[in-house]
Amino acid sequence: MLSFSRTRSPGRNTSPLAGGMDYLEPKRRSNLLGRLILIVSLTALCITMLKNAPSFTSPTAFSHSEEGVTHVLVTGGAGFIGSHAALRLLKDSYRVTIVDNLSRGNLGAVKVLQGLFPEAGRLQFIYADLGEAKAVDKIFSENAFDAVMHFAAVAYVGESTLDPLKYYHNITSNTLVVLEAVAKHKVKKFIYSSTCATYGEPDKMPIIEVTPQVPINPYGKAKKMAEDMILDFSKNSDMAVMILRPVYFNVIGSDPEGRLGEAPKPELREHGRISGACFDAARGVIPGLQVKGTDYKTGDGTCVRDYIDVTDLVDAHVKALEKAKPRNVGIYNVGTGKGRSVKEFVEACKKATGVDIQVDFFPRRPGDYAEVYSDPAKILRDLNWSARFTNLQESLEVAWKWQKSHPHGYAS
Repeated sequence: MLSFSRTRSPGRNTSPLAGGMDYLEPKRRSNLLGRLILIVSLTALCITMLKNAPSFTSPTAFSHSEEGVTHVLVTGGAGFIGSHAALRLLKDSYRVTIVDNLSRGNLGAVKVLQGLFPEAGRLQFIYADLGEAKAVDKIFSENAFDAVMHFAAVAYVGESTLDPLKYYHNITSNTLVVLEAVAKHKVKKFIYSSTCATYGEPDKMPIIEVTPQVPINPYGKAKKMAEDMILDFSKNSDMAVMILRPVYFNVIGSDPEGRLGEAPKPELREHGRISGACFDAARGVIPGLQVKGTDYKTGDGTCVRDYIDVTDLVDAHVKALEKAKPRNVGIYNVGTGKGRSVKEFVEACKKATGVDIQVDFFPRRPGDYAEVYSDPAKILRDLNWSARFTNLQESLEVAWKWQKSHPHGYAS
């Protein structure tokens, strides 16, 4: 075995000095000095690197206000509608922060947006749950938001009747958490995406903004409670508030340029939008389409709804953001003003996909109402908004094109 011990030369002076200190050999002293210099240099380098890291620099683009730039927080921005809203805002040169817990949204949609807008200070994604008040407050503390566009919510009528507490927690309670953060950090504008489900089943059609709100399912009730909180808060606030009420369950279409589409989680297909069910049937994912309810007091016995293209819906939200005024509340229905029956929708879907979809009829689903469509006169007058993509078949064709090119959603 090799030995690395070293024998000291007998001729070297190792006499002790006063005070009991040994005299250091020149070579050892040189090594020690070199190590000290190395430690000091590495420490200085680490400090420099830490100071240059994002969390140690002067505020980032997202953490401070910038003249001429509006920073919008989009909650639920990884979802179908929220991602399309984020795309539109980014195209219009807004700075965007998406907050989503991905329970219903798709990280793939966020990645598409990041690929389209890679420039620094344009888009950031924060994974967080709006039900966690400390996390939400931290997000608002670290970012300078000029406006909040609040989409995040579970939004299936049937599911809400089966699990109502989930809906009251996710919609009403989470909106309270967001509203508290908005108030604490003095955000100037709050755009709330509500729903026509707050009206319930009105006696007269079309619905106008002063139609009594009498929701008949937990989804609509939870949304109305959230609206009430927002309205009560606004009475003693300088914040600009806009509340939009689309028929959420009947949003159709997708990005006309094919960059984004609807990709619900497989476990949610049972509760999903009718357009998703139609496409699943056309692709053979499910054996056919189930139409629930054929005895409603409508022209053909099936429910009548106002189907709105997602591009139009997003446009309404952006116009609301642009027109929002301090110490004012605007409430608007968002729709085409024309109702279509479920049977009409199915026939349009067959033509859009070119597939003769099998249709099976079942009894009514709890919580559904016979007929809902709104009068868009007020939003046209105040915000100069009207639906442009009103051809049902064409909107479905655009969405079907994305579905065919993304058979596994964003995973493909």
